[in-house]
Amino acid sequence: MTRHVETIETLNTSRRNLMKTTGLTVAALSMVTVAGQSAALAQDVTWDKVFAKSDRVDHQKVSFRNRYGITLAGDLYLPKDRGSAPLAGLAISGPFGAVKEQSSGLYAQTMAERGFAALAFDPSYTGESGGEPRNVASPDINTEDFSAAVDYLGLQSFVDRERLGIIGICGWGGMALNAVAVDKRVKAVVASTMYDMTRVMSKGYNDSVTLEQRTQALEQMSRQRWQDAQNGTPAYQPPYNELKGGEAQFLVDYHDYYMTPRGYHARAVNSGNAWSQTTPLSFMNMPILTYIAEISPRPVLFVHGEKAHSRYFSETAFAAAAEPKELLIVPGANHTDLYDRMDKIPFDRIADFFGQHLA
Repeated sequence: MTRHVETIETLNTSRRNLMKTTGLTVAALSMVTVAGQSAALAQDVTWDKVFAKSDRVDHQKVSFRNRYGITLAGDLYLPKDRGSAPLAGLAISGPFGAVKEQSSGLYAQTMAERGFAALAFDPSYTGESGGEPRNVASPDINTEDFSAAVDYLGLQSFVDRERLGIIGICGWGGMALNAVAVDKRVKAVVASTMYDMTRVMSKGYNDSVTLEQRTQALEQMSRQRWQDAQNGTPAYQPPYNELKGGEAQFLVDYHDYYMTPRGYHARAVNSGNAWSQTTPLSFMNMPILTYIAEISPRPVLFVHGEKAHSRYFSETAFAAAAEPKELLIVPGANHTDLYDRMDKIPFDRIADFFGQHLA
């Protein structure tokens, strides 16, 4: 099914100028120590999520390794009334700079309530997952993280490895699409309120960064590498999502999620912490959605808010994707509404999508 929508209107001049001055990176944050990895299928001891625990779902801490040997930490959610038949499985991550105790965990728990085995995980170098130095991102390694989660799900006796899907949220929506393009084991993918991180880091919002600005940013980061090498540790960006007044509304929206009880989590990069200064380097040189059409004939569902500043990312990706595809615009929703607003996130439609295509 194809659903066409009108192109989002250009953001206002003040917002564009703001993003030019704030550089090529996006909301990000946190230099944290790796927490101890929980043994696979360890029993739940404490509840450290920003959302309420469901009494219809079993929760377990798990860990698994990706192809680069990095140990990833995950939260596995299973329906209590799952019976004995293997379940369809979902690997879920995002947003960019978030942890599994935030939005991805909420998505996973909610999908488990609807009958799926759902795994929310921390990407490499962040949260409770391994990798040094802390709080760096990579379009390659973070794409691989999704496939590693598929590896894990496919090895579980309670999961049908021929019925696997992926959900990527925000910046991990782009990673999800990139992973599914190459990983033919995945049968269906949902990208919710997605960002193309390689596009926004290399071109800025609405592709407003000039070649001169891009070159200057690359020059600065290239020289930062010498300082990092000399110091033996990376330098980090200033804390994001700390408001000083006069910010664009979407930055206020990020603050309202990541820096308030609604979504704050100490391990999250976005909750008052920072990515390394050189994190954008590989994103600026490796566009991740080049082969998005090769997801076909497997289906793609894009979900985005009508009022989201980021809506154009989904619209562009939708246009580039091949059939079968659908773009679902949520009336009245902004970007972060689709992180946790249960009255906005179309979970019934997402469940129907996977129910149909993972049958």
